Amino acid sequence: MNLTDFQYDNLANDVAHLKLSIANKLIYTVGKDPVTAQPQDWLQATALAVRDRLVERWMKTTRAQYKQDVKRVYYLSMEFLIGRTFTNALLALDIYQNVQQALTEMDVDFDQLVDLEHDAALGNGGLGRLAACFLDSMATLGLSGFGYGIRYDYGMFKQQIIDGHQVEVPDYWLTGGNPWEFPRPEVQYRVRFGGRLEQDGETVRWLDTQDVLATAYDTIIPGYATETTNTLRLWSAKASSEINLSAFNQGNYMAAVEDKNHSENVSRVLYPDDSTLSGRELRLRQEYFFCAASLQDLIHRYLRTHSSFDQLPDHVAIHLNDTHPVLAIPELMRLLVDEHHVKWPQAWALTQKVFSYTNHTLMQEALETWPVDLLGRVLPRHLHIIFDINAGFIANITATFGADIALMRRVSLIDEQGERRVRMAYLAVVASHKINGVSALHSELMKQSIFADFAKVFPDRFNNKTNGVTPRRWLSQANPSLSRLIDDRIGRDWRRHLEQLSGLKDIAGDAVFGAQFRAAKLANKVRLTNWVATNLGLALDPASLFDVQIKRIHEYKRQLLNVLHVITRYNRILANPDADWVPRTVVFAGKAASAYHMAKQTIKLINDVAVTINNDARLKDQLKVVFIPNYSVSLAEIIIPAADLSEQISTAGTEASGTGNMKFALNGALTIGTLDGANVEMRDSVGADNIFIFGNTTHEVDALRTHGYQPRLIYEHNAELKLVLDQLRDGVFSPSDKGRFQPICDTLLNWGDHYLLLADYASYVATQDQVDELYRQPDEWTRKAILNVAGMGIFSSDRTIAEYAGQIWHAAPIKL
Repeated sequence: MNLTDFQYDNLANDVAHLKLSIANKLIYTVGKDPVTAQPQDWLQATALAVRDRLVERWMKTTRAQYKQDVKRVYYLSMEFLIGRTFTNALLALDIYQNVQQALTEMDVDFDQLVDLEHDAALGNGGLGRLAACFLDSMATLGLSGFGYGIRYDYGMFKQQIIDGHQVEVPDYWLTGGNPWEFPRPEVQYRVRFGGRLEQDGETVRWLDTQDVLATAYDTIIPGYATETTNTLRLWSAKASSEINLSAFNQGNYMAAVEDKNHSENVSRVLYPDDSTLSGRELRLRQEYFFCAASLQDLIHRYLRTHSSFDQLPDHVAIHLNDTHPVLAIPELMRLLVDEHHVKWPQAWALTQKVFSYTNHTLMQEALETWPVDLLGRVLPRHLHIIFDINAGFIANITATFGADIALMRRVSLIDEQGERRVRMAYLAVVASHKINGVSALHSELMKQSIFADFAKVFPDRFNNKTNGVTPRRWLSQANPSLSRLIDDRIGRDWRRHLEQLSGLKDIAGDAVFGAQFRAAKLANKVRLTNWVATNLGLALDPASLFDVQIKRIHEYKRQLLNVLHVITRYNRILANPDADWVPRTVVFAGKAASAYHMAKQTIKLINDVAVTINNDARLKDQLKVVFIPNYSVSLAEIIIPAADLSEQISTAGTEASGTGNMKFALNGALTIGTLDGANVEMRDSVGADNIFIFGNTTHEVDALRTHGYQPRLIYEHNAELKLVLDQLRDGVFSPSDKGRFQPICDTLLNWGDHYLLLADYASYVATQDQVDELYRQPDEWTRKAILNVAGMGIFSSDRTIAEYAGQIWHAAPIKL
């Protein structure tokens, strides 16, 4: 048989064939009798049956990629927060209802199986979820996309809340196996660390290294309503040698496995605690580990169909999702120059045509840097290459701008002030042909602040690509009740063409549609209240206004400002209990980095405030506060559709874009937020009358800081704010430890209030009053909520990826 003409068996998707497939997998692959099989066995069998149908498309796509020699996009990211795969695969294959019916006819609870699937612990926040949405859109648009990352054994951590404190425990997400991945033991690359350099003329040899093996695990990424199916390839670290048998035989068992464990720690956890030197070194090793394996892999794939590197930029695009993968730049140079003997000028020219970079932060302190000493000890060859790149860059700067020493110091890849450090974001800018921000505001501020000098040196490299979210996951899958309602009115094609949601604008004021919209929202709120009652033992009122802030806990995201309003509201209700208060449920969720003390203090404060408020009978259930532990994609799919109000309250000029803001509005929540990140574009898209904007703008923030911001003056002149902070200081919410929240008060009053909570407090509270006023008018609130959904078409990740493909990657769809 000619393998190029091989045709795959067409697995039918009707209920009868699905039942047969599931039963066969249960018996012959899982090895369980249907009579005694447990729900986890049925989930495994059903997932494998569904996976078989994805494999058909996967093989066709792979064959087409090679046959057409298409340009491949390699998306490098430390995180891929893909969430649960089962239901997403069903929707992509359009077999959701058939599988549901097949399992029902086999007396298996479909919903129970869905809830059994563990979220893949491959990310933490927006960065990782954005990467997952982008992979979905690349496949849906027919692009040849490849995701590269790390297969973390334990993810970041599982968050438990014990006595109000965050407690980190391992997240054993792989304990029950992962039916969606394909181990590739034959795909293995050697990753080197340490050692020494030996130079002979232009030839540099990297010798005496300590090696780790990177082994591939592939996960299928299906496109929606298309045959195109792409790959997420994750790397797992394996020791280059097994146990020390000599030490083992001598009874020294710890020493026998010490080297193996040290090697394999590289892929154990996401973002190890970097408050220690060993933690920082492990993170550096992680970043290089997956970059080195990925670059070797993609070059191996390229050389299967090419004999030289002349066409590399025509067939390979490498995209860096933030600075974590920037070591891929010196690694590509090393591979080209040292391993494949390409001359340096040609290698550098190729590198600059291949790489592109997305920046995700405007905060200078958040831009990743590595000490020269550490980088030189762990990756001596790469430090050598970075110095050579910097020398050439500075020479070009001098040739263009003259001997401007101050400019040279500002743009040098090496920060010479204090401890010498390598500026990874600067390396990305120098090596990439395109650098993009992720919202219109962020991209403009990026050129004015952190990359101001580079924007003058490389004016054509900087551009904007506003983030987006996949409507398949964040509306079709997360909110079936609203999806069905939209289908009835405008059809189903909005899943591929989100701009079609604009068709809802004409019926935003329709009384019947409005009532149906409210019913869908209530059903989602009931779903969330049931989850909270079952898992947290707290009764919530689904008729109350659900005010939601779910995201990574960080000072700039200002969960603390939200808490200040909650306490203000608490004080107001107690002072005037007979007033017509809008009942409100305030929902928080998110993880704090394990070494981030202030963020963990904020979590403790939220929980302490919740204990006080939820147990105060005087409130008559007019205010409730809940912190939902261990925030994840699957929890977001329950929480977001239930939200009435979306809290997007970062200090203006700090949030690059946000995607949670888009998900909430897509599901019919109104936004309260600052003019930060993508909130600016959302306001323009949904209408300024349909969003609650408050607080200082980026220019006003700059002016406050420039002219000497004095938060204590605000405190002295605002009686409500003073009362709230005095309550925190005096231990009203921490009676067993009255000084517990003194550091929070000090941060706001005595240590500068860096994120300007007090400057925005009065505006925020006044805007929350406007929220109450509107919520008392259910028809008008509903109309505005519908207009939010209708205005979200531009925020599809399909639109974002189409822009990347056309303007940065220059990649065309596969022809299937």
